[in-house]
Amino acid sequence: MPVAHILGFPRIGARRELKTAVEAHWKGAQSQAELQDVARELRQRHWALQKQAGLDYVTVGDFAYYDHLHNVTALVSAAPKRFGLQGSVDLAGYFAMARGTPQQPALAMKKWFDTNYHYLVPEVGADSRFKLNRDWLLPEIREAQALGHAVKVVLPGPLTWLWLSAAEPGFDKLKLLGLLLNVYWVLLGELKALGVEWVQIDEPILSLDLPAEWLDAYPGVYSELASAGPKILLATYFGDVGQHAGWLKQLPVAGLHLDLVRAPHQLGSFLESWPEDKVLSLGLIDGRNLWRADLAKALADVHQAQVALGERLWISASCSLLHVPHDLALESKLDPRVKSWMAFANQKLDELALLKRALNDGEAAVWQELQASAQAIEDRRGAPSTRRAEVRARVAALQAADADRGTPFAQRIVEQQALLKLPRLPTTTIGSFPQTAEIRAARAAHKAGKLSDADYVKAMQAEIRLAVNKQEELGIDVLVHGEAERNDMVEYFGEQMDGYAFTRNGWVQSYGSRCVKPPVIYGDVSRPRAMTVEWSRYAQSLTAKPMKGMLSGPITMLFWSFVRDDLPRKDVALQLALALRDEVCDLEAAGIKVIQIDEPAIREGLPLKKAEWPVYLDWAVRAFRITASGVRPDTQIHTHMCYSEFNDILPSIAAMDADVITIETSRARMKLLDAFAEFKYPNDIGPGLYDIHSPRVPAPGEMKTLLDRALAVVPAERLWVNPDCGLKTRAWPETEAALRVMVATAREARAGLN
Repeated sequence: MPVAHILGFPRIGARRELKTAVEAHWKGAQSQAELQDVARELRQRHWALQKQAGLDYVTVGDFAYYDHLHNVTALVSAAPKRFGLQGSVDLAGYFAMARGTPQQPALAMKKWFDTNYHYLVPEVGADSRFKLNRDWLLPEIREAQALGHAVKVVLPGPLTWLWLSAAEPGFDKLKLLGLLLNVYWVLLGELKALGVEWVQIDEPILSLDLPAEWLDAYPGVYSELASAGPKILLATYFGDVGQHAGWLKQLPVAGLHLDLVRAPHQLGSFLESWPEDKVLSLGLIDGRNLWRADLAKALADVHQAQVALGERLWISASCSLLHVPHDLALESKLDPRVKSWMAFANQKLDELALLKRALNDGEAAVWQELQASAQAIEDRRGAPSTRRAEVRARVAALQAADADRGTPFAQRIVEQQALLKLPRLPTTTIGSFPQTAEIRAARAAHKAGKLSDADYVKAMQAEIRLAVNKQEELGIDVLVHGEAERNDMVEYFGEQMDGYAFTRNGWVQSYGSRCVKPPVIYGDVSRPRAMTVEWSRYAQSLTAKPMKGMLSGPITMLFWSFVRDDLPRKDVALQLALALRDEVCDLEAAGIKVIQIDEPAIREGLPLKKAEWPVYLDWAVRAFRITASGVRPDTQIHTHMCYSEFNDILPSIAAMDADVITIETSRARMKLLDAFAEFKYPNDIGPGLYDIHSPRVPAPGEMKTLLDRALAVVPAERLWVNPDCGLKTRAWPETEAALRVMVATAREARAGLN
């Protein structure tokens, strides 16, 4: 009988209960005890769902108030000394590291592999020491056991935690491995004493191109951990680990998990001579996308494994279900046909349970359910709404010239400077301004039919006037309209394109309390009409300063949506590029001479194996250039990227040929600029001077220090001054205060140059 389990479950709640509680706690409107009550109720609800679905274990340890990797930082007492926590992390210290303090900026954030989830980067160095903090994880295990659940604990692995940490320059992080292992060993001993049978230790870095010394560390690490007591299920996901099959089979663990959605071909490497004393967990259900599983295919794929493994077969989702929404049953407004093609986290539990029943009792026992699954899969394949001949013909007709500005940057920037007449070190923002309660109320009333189109436009125009007036008063050089009308940087555009569907409760966690509701690309994409032109035209009418138009780029629209899996992503990206190109050209025709095409997801889509990078980068860069290349040389194209590593793809970033790139650099203290300088990045660049994801307002000296560092590596005539990212999540008082410091810092530096 196969064991059914999951690697993790969404923690925010079906109605974002955790977000609401955490933000209330941050505002002082809810006590720590009240927040912990909400967290407890959510954990227990999610464990009950797993048990009710028929899973053999409930997964404990996947819950986090902010981030699961940050949980390990608290668990092993690895708070950086700069936070003054004296080696122990309580909930207040946990949030202080995540959000920053008046004295200290927050821990850096980076993308979790190739997902749109962000993790908090641990900080380590030669003086790092670790000890077990028993206030984390262990109480949750006791809580689940007290409810009578069979518990499988999940824990990010020591090598993955170390690999993803940030170290002092020149410091070898592996020197800390022994100290860290001591804490993991003690923790596993505690779990054994609690009667925990299985511990799932996640090592997703095995899907990367790891250096030999890191790979060589695995046998020793897991020999030591295996001696601590509980059985270890080593979990890999997000990619192929088949090249490691030989030594992974010999690793002294009790089981291994494979992601067969992302890398189905790797199964054969592991079934051959799989050890008799180990289980093999197969990730058959897609934990990254919301499409219904092809259960017939999954059963066919797993049949060979069942014959070979017998009771040593485990079945699961490919990775944690953290990346999909909670419950499709809440979607009462979704087109019924499109809805029938989907499965959210709750439904994926049911799919796993169905696979287990089919494997245990035979397919005849679940024939009706399998038929319903097959009919949904076939209906989606044949649905006319998923294919549009004119869209595919336009993509097929693309030529090389469609991805070329026609004029080199050195010539374009001269024309742009003559037109825009900007000072040196020009100031701007990334696009959005605070989404106030009034804005959200007007949007909700309009969607509910309680506010007419005309009154909604008036309400949004009032917000645009407010944003423009505040920027004028602050003295910002290139203005934005503030994006009051936009619910989300991807959803807003998707709502106005053909080929998209939208959920009402399809929320997923991006970072901390930040949740996004990705639109769903189910068919061929096109733009029926202009999406942003009238808002930008109105904003430009309010000022003599340049007004920047803003769009989300094709790669971000692709990867920040739940994308169709029946068409190559390259083709979907080109469809999006052509739709957005039309918008860029319409903005220019309306008199907007600065247009920003945001691509924060450009690195997110990068394959985890470097051998696959060139093909992806080729079509991703081409998609951006198609979007940007329909305008005149004197129209300035900006792009924005945040919370990603760019060092190893700078040639491709440069090949995008944006006139100005703005990037997140404040949490990393401008370290990223060294790579841009060494590469001799050819175009203008705006490194962020302050972190918008923290409520703290940096002191003037902090911004001056960062700007001085930027001026040391980027010529002043090519340097812009801006925040790290958009300001929609901030309140107006802190936004104005921070921007006032930013503008003053730029002016002081400008005077020094003069």
